[in-house]
Amino acid sequence: MSDPSRTLKPPSTDDHFQDKARDPFSSGCAWIHDEFVPISEARIPITDMGFTRSDLTYDVVSVWNGCFFRLDDHLSRLQRGCEKLRLVPPISLDEIRDILITTVALSGLHQAYVEAIVTRGVPEPGVRDPRRVSPQFYAYAIPYVWIASEEDQARGVSLALACDTDRIPARSIDPTVKNFHWGDLTRALFEAYDRGASLPVLTDGTGKITEGPGYNVFAVADGRLYTPATGVLEGITRKSVIELARLNDIEVIVGDVTVELLRVADEIFLTSTAGGVMPASTLDGMPIGTRRPGPVTTWLRDGYWQLHNDKRFALPVDYHRAGLGVRRPVAEQPPRSSDRLHEPPQSGR
Repeated sequence: MSDPSRTLKPPSTDDHFQDKARDPFSSGCAWIHDEFVPISEARIPITDMGFTRSDLTYDVVSVWNGCFFRLDDHLSRLQRGCEKLRLVPPISLDEIRDILITTVALSGLHQAYVEAIVTRGVPEPGVRDPRRVSPQFYAYAIPYVWIASEEDQARGVSLALACDTDRIPARSIDPTVKNFHWGDLTRALFEAYDRGASLPVLTDGTGKITEGPGYNVFAVADGRLYTPATGVLEGITRKSVIELARLNDIEVIVGDVTVELLRVADEIFLTSTAGGVMPASTLDGMPIGTRRPGPVTTWLRDGYWQLHNDKRFALPVDYHRAGLGVRRPVAEQPPRSSDRLHEPPQSGR
């Protein structure tokens, strides 16, 4: 069994092979108004309803060691979100795919955070009818983003259950559609900070766990894995963890997760494209398990990063397509244990 207290070394960005003076895309690249521009020059109209009304959807996919991870899953979710919001992208899904790949190729980034956004668009003066507005598409790639720092990954993040803020009801804002309606999430973040925690977990107001700002929540109790079924984004990292667990005979219960269950859990972890599987060590100041990343969390985290080498999910970026030649950074590898995927560990308090 691996030692979950081992020091993590998350991947660096690609600064060691970027020359900003020669390469204007070295800090990132964006697709704005039918052209690729350096991230520092990316601009959208202030009257775009994506900005003035938060009328949009988006998706975020990672690039790891020069490969997109589950790109088609992310694009499918983007398409579903557009359909639910009655947004018709101005270009096809294949064109979006090609733009994202080229954006990364131009940036030269081998560890990247890549965002695709479809907004309602810019209305004519005085127009408030969304049916009369033409949607717009934007995209960008920047160095990979981590929700939890290297230190937090090693020791586990500190969580706080939001007491003064409930998650926006699903009947009001569909949580399965990625959106920028972060009023509740931002308020919960400040609540967590005020209570000395790093990150919040929100409930639906009836004692059932939902999610946090940009991440899903999992609990390990009595050898089973629990995660909420409703009030949450159906995360691609969440999907990967569920598949990995079930493939290796770990029982996964996707259903109601109560505050009481979270408080007695042996392990708690968060999942996000921006950070993968992130262990938690405390909840409202109380230790979770041994107050260190637990064995199930550690094993699933290692297994998740190993999936990035799976050809079913990894799409290599052709950096030649940008006319830059293939950049050759030092390969970054997430820390892994010696645990084999067909030998999942047992959790214990």
